[in-house]
Amino acid sequence: MKGMESVHAVGRRKTAIARVYFMKGNGVIKVNQREFMNYFPLEAMRLIVKQPIEKLKLENHYDVTINVSGGGLRGQAEAVRLGIARACCKLDMENNKPLLKKEGFLTRDARIVERKKYGRKKARKRFQFTKR
Repeated sequence: MKGMESVHAVGRRKTAIARVYFMKGNGVIKVNQREFMNYFPLEAMRLIVKQPIEKLKLENHYDVTINVSGGGLRGQAEAVRLGIARACCKLDMENNKPLLKKEGFLTRDARIVERKKYGRKKARKRFQFTKR
């Protein structure tokens, strides 16, 4: 950590934005001032969030505070994963970055919902064509 008290990083996915703060501690994860297990009730979402921490074996070394807003639960979980991966890189760039890069945790998934166009039912779907 090189003398810093905390490390801050931002992760985004779809319309979700997560601000992640790493501090020396014993592995407590708080999301929007709530317990991690309560905020992400599905085990699949918890696994997504914890992937970078488990890959680097940092489970009991840092407390993680997360502020997340926008999007749905899946988008928020993936935004948090990106934020955690970026914060881990700031902790120890030369050791952590190659491992996280190889797993794809540092890649921003830029896919978002395409906007609806006028004269159409949805973004690309058209109204039914009638010949007569």
